[in-house]
Amino acid sequence: MKNQSILLIHPPVAKPGEPPAGLAKLAAALRADGIDCRTWDASLDGILGLLAKPAADATDTWTRRALAHRRENTDALRSISLYGNRDRYKRAVMDLNRVLYAAGKPAGVALSLANYTHPDLSPVRSGDLIRAAETFRDNPFFPIFSSQLEELFKEREPHVVGLSINFMSQALCAFAMIGCIRSMLGGATIVCGGGLVTSWLNIPGLGNPFHGLVDELVGGPGEARLISMCTGSRPDAPSTTGYDFSDMGMDRYLSPVPVRPYAASRGCWWKKCAFCPETAEDAPYRCEDAATTIDDLLRLNARFPAGLIHFLDNALSPRLLEEMTGRPPGLPWYGFARVTRHLADADFVQRLKQSGCVMLKLGIESGDQQVLSALGKGIDSEMAASVLHTLHKAGIATYVYLLFGTPAEDEARARRTLDFTLAHSGAIDFLNLAVFNLPAHSREAAQLETLDFYEGDLSLYREFVHPGGWNRDRVRRFLTREFKKPAPIRRILNNDPPFFTSNHAPFFHSTPI
Repeated sequence: MKNQSILLIHPPVAKPGEPPAGLAKLAAALRADGIDCRTWDASLDGILGLLAKPAADATDTWTRRALAHRRENTDALRSISLYGNRDRYKRAVMDLNRVLYAAGKPAGVALSLANYTHPDLSPVRSGDLIRAAETFRDNPFFPIFSSQLEELFKEREPHVVGLSINFMSQALCAFAMIGCIRSMLGGATIVCGGGLVTSWLNIPGLGNPFHGLVDELVGGPGEARLISMCTGSRPDAPSTTGYDFSDMGMDRYLSPVPVRPYAASRGCWWKKCAFCPETAEDAPYRCEDAATTIDDLLRLNARFPAGLIHFLDNALSPRLLEEMTGRPPGLPWYGFARVTRHLADADFVQRLKQSGCVMLKLGIESGDQQVLSALGKGIDSEMAASVLHTLHKAGIATYVYLLFGTPAEDEARARRTLDFTLAHSGAIDFLNLAVFNLPAHSREAAQLETLDFYEGDLSLYREFVHPGGWNRDRVRRFLTREFKKPAPIRRILNNDPPFFTSNHAPFFHSTPI
């Protein structure tokens, strides 16, 4: 059969700081097979389009100010000088977000730089997603995506349209776009993939609840399936290397330098943490040889110049970290890493810094050893403390993730996490505080008394009766009234970039060039 053309779409809403890696990954594989593939970041165009639309009537001072300065603030987020003034940065981000909020208000949606919520439609109910497709003209992004789709289809009609849905914040808009596409191209094959779709497909007995709208849901890596759809052939398992950003306009994103996302692996090399979706979904771990990954990164530097590499791995492997200390990737970089002993080695960490590492994200989760052991983290709190201080001395920023309300935690153990955080606050640059959500289909969920978390056939989480009475309301009160009160912790929390969070955090610690 003749190769069929394909259009890949990244729907709203996702943070507009960097291009979507999933589309770039798919595009590289499809184009290498001779397939006519186009990519479109509809989230970026949607956000920029609403920010640029004619000013609406504003009755309050904040919205009037935000509308008056939106172009100035958009330009400022693309300039590194803004990141030298944290207060000015926050004002620019909050003002841009105010413009988006005002743009979503007539449609009745709560719209932000990182989220999209509808008062009547839920992304965890397939019926509501179908309704979003039926009422696509009501979506606030409709004037933008309908016009752009018309132009893309006028250029040439794709045989296949693929939507990459990774976050719940994208689901309602993705289905509004699907409804619009169906009205324009009734005969096109529509495929949905991405992280959120993969999680849906792991819901027992779900199948495809969108027959008539979506022809196929693809779980996990989509390269092989899309190539098969477009060519009729069955390719080998896809490589973890290879990205093509050629039609993404990397300098259009709201970051001071072009950021190039990159995943050196798929799945998690540790895969022993309790309640982990990777374990529940039994996602296999795949990675290329570390030297091959560095070769690919260096090739990408020449083809797609950037100022920062964002590693998307669940956890960077020790082998790749070791390889980068000898063969740096050629750009500043950051990503997630597990707390391991080599990150407590001052010599190794100094070489990591010299390789371009500006920040590491660390899932420490708890300062209590019993909780860490129950979660299967494979670390101890003393090692975590040593890692924090070693990284701090080397000048590598730390973005620390803490998790409260797990079944093994109680109030006393949560206070030990508070004590740990205060004791090592000088070595923590950023904090992410999360309240535990129980994955609905994890092995551990069967051992707990559970209730509906969100009502819907696509819900990925369950509420549970905490064995120690440490329920979500008590956890939230503890975080608000106790954990966040001490000055050292308030200082760290104040560092967090609103909406962009870890995506912009490296720019406050170092200046990638």
